[in-house]
Amino acid sequence: MKQDESDKASGRDLDHELSSSAESLQLAEQQRRRRYLISGTAVVVLVLVVIVVAVWRWRKSSTPAEETVTPVVSVRVAKVEKGPISAPVSAVGTIFPRDQATVAPKISAQIRQMALLKNKVVSAGTVLARLESGDLVAQRNEAVAALNQERANERSVVTGTIPQTNAQDEKALRDARAKVVTLRAVYERRRELLEKGGISKKDLEASQMDLTTAENELRLAEQTVALRARSLNPNDRAMAAARVQAAQQRLATLDAQVGYATIRAPISGIITEQFQYRGDFAAAGAKLVTIADVSEVIVKAPFSDTVAGQLKVGDPAQVLPTDSAAEEMTGHITLVSRSSDPLNRTVEVWVVLGNTAGRLRANGAAQVTAATLTKNDAILVPNSAVTLDASNSTEGTVMVVDASSTANERKVVVGIRTPDKIEIVSGLQEGETVVIEGNYALPDGTKVEVNTAEEGAAAEPAKSEASPAVTKANVQPGASKKAAESLRARLRPQPID
Repeated sequence: MKQDESDKASGRDLDHELSSSAESLQLAEQQRRRRYLISGTAVVVLVLVVIVVAVWRWRKSSTPAEETVTPVVSVRVAKVEKGPISAPVSAVGTIFPRDQATVAPKISAQIRQMALLKNKVVSAGTVLARLESGDLVAQRNEAVAALNQERANERSVVTGTIPQTNAQDEKALRDARAKVVTLRAVYERRRELLEKGGISKKDLEASQMDLTTAENELRLAEQTVALRARSLNPNDRAMAAARVQAAQQRLATLDAQVGYATIRAPISGIITEQFQYRGDFAAAGAKLVTIADVSEVIVKAPFSDTVAGQLKVGDPAQVLPTDSAAEEMTGHITLVSRSSDPLNRTVEVWVVLGNTAGRLRANGAAQVTAATLTKNDAILVPNSAVTLDASNSTEGTVMVVDASSTANERKVVVGIRTPDKIEIVSGLQEGETVVIEGNYALPDGTKVEVNTAEEGAAAEPAKSEASPAVTKANVQPGASKKAAESLRARLRPQPID
């Protein structure tokens, strides 16, 4: 039994030794194959390196000198200029007519005649309506009769109660005046004859006596008439004159009321509203029509109080109506309000402009653009020449082209901006050349070629490099850096092997 167990144990040991020897032989074979593979790979790599070096040396020996190609980018440029610039500010305002009148009757009566007047053009003095005035005409005729009666009473009081005596006194006065004139002429003729020796002195003295007598009679006639006038009661004369004046005022009042029955246009313009029509009863003071003179209009626009202080009377302003496709019109500021709206912090500004063509409607809306912060000698470049660090930043870069047609990047500080131009506060000088198209992501020191083609030919659909007011903020973060690096890599000079 024990012998069998020992035989089995020795058999297992033998089997284990045989399996270990087989594994050792297999491992040795794998290591040998790996050494052969590494050696073969190294030989192949060495051969390839030798071939590449040989080819390179052969090409180098066949090329006299290393050649490099410098890429040239086609761009459009503009000169840095000096000129005036202003910061535009805008606000939407309401259009009002320069003159406007609401016509109303001054008396109460029925409308006897009135046409459809809305949208009609009328001139000052044009008859708009007629009111019933029969009763007023009758009252006026009565007032005329009363005035004639009072005038007759006044004449009776002034001339006295005995007309014949007054007439005789007035005749005596006229005769005395005529006699004095005649005798004075006779006296003058006789004096001339006396000087010439034609008559005696006695005849001259007789003429002088007659003249003196006639003058005394004239004085007597004048005193008689004056005495008769003073003998009347002064109060009676004053009362008679007062009654005449009252009758005259009564007649004038009725004349005015009869005139009020005809309603006329006070100004020239367009009738924008009509409130009453023929047959209606028009009460005194009630609205009939509204007339607006739109040949000149006022646009009232609320500007922010932060910029209203920079506007002044007389400044030009551009007006663009929002309810039509009319062209932009130019006016001038006539009023800047001295008070501010406490709710929205705005100041009302009036802009007056002509509207003879009638393109602006009353009560319509219009955008008002005025200029502030005006500078007359600013350094200016087109908007597309500046790449801002951000849309609201005051710093950016421009590409300046030197005499060797090389575009150099330069930092600038900007100031006032308009839709077309931008002010350069520092960084550029007048007369320098800047890139206005093809400047975005252009590497510093790139050779450029000025494109002299006209703007019309350059404005193709594929024009995407130089959009106005290019800013780094307009491109997504990360994408702008990748695009710039990619473009710089393509434009970087590469040697030719």
